[in-house]
Amino acid sequence: MLPEIQTPHRLTCHCGAVEMEVTLSDGLNTKRRCDCSFCRRRGAVAVSAPLTGIRFVKGEENLSLYQFGTMTAKHYFCKTCGIYTHHQRRSNPNQFGVNAACLEGVNPRDLDPVPWSDGVNHPTDRVG
Repeated sequence: MLPEIQTPHRLTCHCGAVEMEVTLSDGLNTKRRCDCSFCRRRGAVAVSAPLTGIRFVKGEENLSLYQFGTMTAKHYFCKTCGIYTHHQRRSNPNQFGVNAACLEGVNPRDLDPVPWSDGVNHPTDRVG
């Protein structure tokens, strides 16, 4: 059984420098992992939120942005503790993927099984 998610739900990095209120698209039901070169190394379970679904309580200026490849996805990390908090998706730039492990009261172990999405063969990577 999935943990109960409040609307909005509190999200923090490890050190607490970044805090957000997140309204998810469908609670934890959108959970997934990606196998692209970056995400499989990061290993986080992401859940979906609309672009309007994140409100910073504090620490937005403490986030660092990382982009690679097509430069479409925008991955955000706390500059202090290094924890990945969220990213604007390549698969749907109108959504954020939110690190489920940063949601208050959520343990990723409780989310298994978590489906994988095919980031290795992403349609935007195809030429021509």
